Amino acid sequence: MPQFRLSEAARLLGVSDDTVRRWVRAGQLTAFDDSAGRKVVDGAELAAFAKAQAEQPEDPSGVGRSARNRFVGLVTEVVTDKVMAQVELQCGSHRVVSLMSAEAVRELGLRPGVLAVAVVKATTVVVETPEGSR
Repeated sequence: MPQFRLSEAARLLGVSDDTVRRWVRAGQLTAFDDSAGRKVVDGAELAAFAKAQAEQPEDPSGVGRSARNRFVGLVTEVVTDKVMAQVELQCGSHRVVSLMSAEAVRELGLRPGVLAVAVVKATTVVVETPEGSR
């Protein structure tokens, strides 16, 4: 059973250690002592909690699509040449980079500060675990 110290849980959730401690005191997360006497959270519980806490802004496009991976964010950078462009979005804590035609950038009006949705449909997703995972 994977376990995470409260500081590790905080880092994974993008919050402070104090916030995790408050969630434990409020009963939102269950912490227990590991064999070394440190407070830890069960990995499965932490994963369920992270999923429940994730707030994705509403997709402003209103378009139905088969791709389930949509990341709403702001365009932070656009680099174009005559034919191609690189568009960078900040979607919450995630940086998403897309390569597209310069024509598409012009048609969509993409420039820093524009609200956009990155839609990802992939047939291959690589999943890695840290060496010596729990």
